[in-house]
Amino acid sequence: MRAAPFLTALSLAALLPTSAPARDDGRFANSPLKPWFESLHSEFGQCCSDADGYVIADVDWESDHGRFRVHIDDEWVVVPDGAVVTEPNKIGRTMVWKHYMDGHPRVRCFMPGSMT
Repeated sequence: MRAAPFLTALSLAALLPTSAPARDDGRFANSPLKPWFESLHSEFGQCCSDADGYVIADVDWESDHGRFRVHIDDEWVVVPDGAVVTEPNKIGRTMVWKHYMDGHPRVRCFMPGSMT
């Protein structure tokens, strides 16, 4: 039995960068930021109601003349103006709440970060 290639692949997969979902599975019940996250909304409604929030790496979003684009599932998606959360970002990291339409990602809410 050759387990070494499988274990090597598994180890490498663990090192690959991935987006981190911000879904509340109970771990954040006592977080001081929980009420703040639950209050976030855009013109499309509450951010956390129907979509999971993901932290986006700086290389996966950009701003050009006041318009934002995010890289989701190998597609660059234009963020609708109404999806931008204008409340101050308490975590400093860029986040996006996505949904799908016709098999393509769309942005429900977007909160720009500090690009550090």
